[in-house]
Amino acid sequence: MNFYAARQPILDKSKKLFAYELLFRDSIDNVFPDIDGDEATSKMIEASQFNMGISEFTGNKPAFINFTLETLKQGYPEMLTPDEVVVEILETIKPGKQLLALCKDLHKKGYTLALDDYEHQSVWAHFYPYIKIIKIDIQKSSIDEIKEVLIATKDHPHIKMLAEKVETYEEYDQMLQFGFDYFQGYFFAKPEMIKTKNLSPSQIAMAELLYETSKTELDLNNITHVFERDVSLSYKLLRYANSAIFKRRNEISTIKQALVILGSGELKRFIGLMFAITANPNKPSELINLAMTRAKFCELVAHDIHSQLDASIAFLTGLLSMIDAILDEDMATVLEKLPLSEEIKKPLLTKKGIMAALIKLVEFIEQAQWDKTSLVMEKLKLDRDKVVEHYNQAVTWADEQTQAVD
Repeated sequence: MNFYAARQPILDKSKKLFAYELLFRDSIDNVFPDIDGDEATSKMIEASQFNMGISEFTGNKPAFINFTLETLKQGYPEMLTPDEVVVEILETIKPGKQLLALCKDLHKKGYTLALDDYEHQSVWAHFYPYIKIIKIDIQKSSIDEIKEVLIATKDHPHIKMLAEKVETYEEYDQMLQFGFDYFQGYFFAKPEMIKTKNLSPSQIAMAELLYETSKTELDLNNITHVFERDVSLSYKLLRYANSAIFKRRNEISTIKQALVILGSGELKRFIGLMFAITANPNKPSELINLAMTRAKFCELVAHDIHSQLDASIAFLTGLLSMIDAILDEDMATVLEKLPLSEEIKKPLLTKKGIMAALIKLVEFIEQAQWDKTSLVMEKLKLDRDKVVEHYNQAVTWADEQTQAVD
């Protein structure tokens, strides 16, 4: 049976990464045939223990994981350490003496407990001493209902409020004003506001490099000249070329030497990543990490599609699929300013073709829309297990690259 997992970031008040929620299924029929939520959770625990490791998949950040009453009774949370997991108590579990005893026991053992999709009932007050996080779906809850929860918990300052399904910056700001501590949703992955602005000299240099590296034949002299005009870029290139991820014996000391040794594929990846990172330093780091994950995923899957896609073009296209959110501008406006090949621009603008379908595939995986994921995989004739493996590899690679570039 295939094991599917996606991770959704949870950010703090400063839009810095706090944790990930791990999403293992949305459609039991499509992903876990003929089994219920209890078995789905057990499969997830088994996979996290023996296949990939929770810490590897979350970059050592805590993992929010849903648990049913049955999986709580069977002690599944204790297969992970208190540092690895936040135990989410599903909204379908009714508050009662048995659940309360389980919560007391997990709290005593050092586990962090969260109430998922919380809808206020006075009986939950008995649980408040053992609960650290309350998650509220702000798309389903009215403002009056949210205020009711805030009033009910005001005498329990240890309880942190988490707003989920936050889709816009306006919603984020409103929940911030209400005193929420954590935020989950794709508000950080959408343009904060549409505005027109000129690219900085550094961004122009990066755009030139993107253009040069999107060519079939690289002109090393042109690329070297662009790097030589920007001391900061040159320094970052040399640091990257000498970073521990490559395990080189001898130090690389010149621009041309770095370009030759890195090679075409690695150079394209570096320039793409640098453009994303330097385009808007005020953006949450998780947005850049998400763009990197998309880029690597598209590159890996492009190899499976063989001659239909160039892997390095797929990488850049996947990376630039979030450039509107990074620069806070409409996609068409951004691409008009960037001297990129039509192979990259067309799928991003028209949403048509194999490359556009590949981007849609990774979007569905990010959102754990597994039924739609299956349809796209069938359309592209992709092997499900390999797609899942590529996504996991892309997540790990993006985390490593973020650390290397930092």
